[in-house]
Order: sequence, then C-alpha cells, then structure tokens
Amino acid sequence: MRMVPDSDAPGSGRFLAGFGLLSLAAVALGCAVAAAHGVPAGSWARNLAAWGAGAAAAWMVAARTPRLSAFLLIAPAALAATLLNPGQEGVHRWIDAGPLHVNAAAVVLPAAVVALAALGDRGWSWAVAAGMLGVLVLQPDASQAAALGAAMIVVLASLRAPALVRAGGAGATVLAVAAAFMRPDPLVPVPEVEGIIGLAWAWSPAAAVAAVAALAATALFPLRSAGGGRPSTPALALAACCTVQAAAPAFGAFPVPLVGVGMSAVLGFWLGAGALAAASDSKRRNHAGEKREV
Repeated sequence: MRMVPDSDAPGSGRFLAGFGLLSLAAVALGCAVAAAHGVPAGSWARNLAAWGAGAAAAWMVAARTPRLSAFLLIAPAALAATLLNPGQEGVHRWIDAGPLHVNAAAVVLPAAVVALAALGDRGWSWAVAAGMLGVLVLQPDASQAAALGAAMIVVLASLRAPALVRAGGAGATVLAVAAAFMRPDPLVPVPEVEGIIGLAWAWSPAAAVAAVAALAATALFPLRSAGGGRPSTPALALAACCTVQAAAPAFGAFPVPLVGVGMSAVLGFWLGAGALAAASDSKRRNHAGEKREV
C-alpha cells in the first residue's frame, strides 16, 4: 500500500505554538498595564497562571483527540449551573470554585462552538446550542450571547440544508442575541476588566495599540489552522466567537478577554484552540485514510 501525502496544513504543534505566542503577548501587556495602575499582583498574576494552565490543557486536548461531543455536553451543564449560583444584583454568570470566581461562558463557549461546527449536521447539537443561547439571555450576558450567536450563524451558513431553514435559524439566533442586549445589566464596570484598553492608553498609547493588535491577532489566529488554505468551518466558528468577544467592549461595558484582568477568557481561548487542533488533526487523519491506495 502507498500513502498519498497529506495536505501541507500545519500540525497542531505549530498552530498551538503560534496561538500561544500571540495570546501571551496580549496577556503580558494586560498584566503590565494593570500593574502600572496599582492593581494588586494577586489579581493580574492569575491571568499568567491561567495562561500556563490553559496551554497545558490545550496541548493535552490536542494530543488525546477527545470526542468533541463532550464539549457540547459539558458546556450547557456549566452554563445552567450559573443560574443556581448566587448572583450579583440579579446577574448570574459565575461559578464559585473555592477562591476562584469563574465566568462559565467565557471558559466553555470557545471549545463548544468548535464542537458545534464539527457536529453541525446532527440535530441534537442544535438543541444544545439553542439551550446555551437561552441561558445566556437569562444570565444575562450579551457579549457571550453575541459570540455564540455569531458562531452559530457561521455554522448554519455551512450546512447543506434548505435556504429557508438556514435563514430561519439565523433569524431566531439574531432575535435571541437582541433579547440578551435588551436585558438590564446593573453591574458597574471595573477599570482593569472592562476598561483595560483605556488604562493602557493613559499609560502608553503604544502599549494600548500593541495590546489591541495582539488581541485581534489571537482572536483571528484560528483562521491560520489551515496553513494558508481555506479555513474549516470549526476554524471559522472559533474565530467568529473569539473576535466578537474581543470586539464587544468597543460597544459596551463588557470584559476585554486576555488583556483585561480575568482568567476565564484566557482558559476559554486556550481550550478553543486545543479543540480546534484536535478537530483539525482528526480531519487530516481521516483525509489521509481516504487517500490510501492499494
């Protein structure tokens, strides 16, 4: 038997290394800005710790190539748990794990949208996605609802389904996201979380520009998983999810992922990258098997 050479797409190692360098730049710049403005080290140092833990988790996920359906089972359970946790002024977005205050959506959504994109032709996956979006409306968390909604629309556009079905699904998704934005959010923004870019500009305009550039490059880096070829649907979905999270603070008082103080998004971006690497490696192996000649 002879194996036809696989595509020239980079392996998971190269992809994760590139993602890691860009995300570390964003996290490190955010830590420097927070430290310069007197934020206690115990707060911003958690971002660095989360970056290390997320990197380890992403490499483990990529190496073991788990069933992506697991992410679609874990995500709704984690989101539903936030509704049982004591809220802040009626807002339920967090799960308390000892001393840690974890934003569940920020952690689980990136990997979940990769799984949705890989399993989008299965009806149950859309029931799960709709349920997650409904919970985000109830929390409420408009930025995360918009991120999930953007990824859902990307996946819908890729399906081989009647145009009316895809358009109806996209319309329902947009309405749900709009409902999340209409829910009252009484929480007061925290400068080093939602306002970190403003703090960076006050400290050093160059640092602010570099932080925005590093965040944007990290959010879009999933598109590079194809090595210059056409990005896969999971890559497009993850890029849409991360980009909307990164852009949301420009339109409201939403946390700035990676740069702002908050470990949840750091972990979430890494888990999404690990899930995408696993999905890409699995697809390459299947593709190679199909090309096997006797």
